[in-house]
Amino acid sequence: MDDKSGIVLKRREDGCFVLNGALTFKTVPVIWRQGLDLFSEAPSLLLDLSGVIRSDSAGVALLIEWMRFARSKNKPISYINMPSQMLAIVRASSLDTILPLTRG
Repeated sequence: MDDKSGIVLKRREDGCFVLNGALTFKTVPVIWRQGLDLFSEAPSLLLDLSGVIRSDSAGVALLIEWMRFARSKNKPISYINMPSQMLAIVRASSLDTILPLTRG
């Protein structure tokens, strides 16, 4: 899904969700709700983050919220291809042991 926020979330034919754009305090509120709407119909969630061009701590918080949503619905969730900038925030916050990160 897309709007004028600069972040796009789409589901590929193989079922993987792909994020493209910047995950910031400005874009996260918009994409958070869109993600929940898209995820509700999926049996499992695989999110490819390779298209995330920039992220701040709001982007990391978004991944935590989506993980909580998935767990509340008993859906497996994994994040792949996390950009190095985002991974640095995750590691500095010691969230790399909590977030379901998978090498893509």
